[in-house]
Amino acid sequence: MNNLNSVLLEGNMVRDPLLRSTQKGTSVCNFTIASNRFYRQESNLERETGFFDVEAWGRLAEACSSQGHKGRGVRVVGRLKQDRWTGNDGKSHAKVAIVAEHVEYRADFKKADDAISEAETLAGDAAPEYAETEGIQVGMSGIPMDTVEAEQFQAVTF
Repeated sequence: MNNLNSVLLEGNMVRDPLLRSTQKGTSVCNFTIASNRFYRQESNLERETGFFDVEAWGRLAEACSSQGHKGRGVRVVGRLKQDRWTGNDGKSHAKVAIVAEHVEYRADFKKADDAISEAETLAGDAAPEYAETEGIQVGMSGIPMDTVEAEQFQAVTF
């Protein structure tokens, strides 16, 4: 029997993604997501925020680096990976991160002034208070999913 290791996480990027390469030239992108959870305690609405480290590899890493930015809403589907090491002081350490297998971005909203000037330039009309750009979904291939037809996808089983 295969063990299940799957994570679905939604939140906002805490800082801009960091893209680097391994010695063999493979791209890896690291970013952190803040995810809020709201709950009631007595009569008060409480908020709990969790911060989760995410890493993406290959073409997905390059897409995350170019599409992501601080504050952008993101949904990550992936798996948990635990790193263990012994520090210089001889103590054992462990860290759990999420390895992204699929990343989706929430639509970017521009500031009202930027949206109005852009809309007036393009259409000559007054724009709404916020203009929405298209949300982008990026799969393991690194290709934005809004540019790929659905027939090109296949179900994969393990």
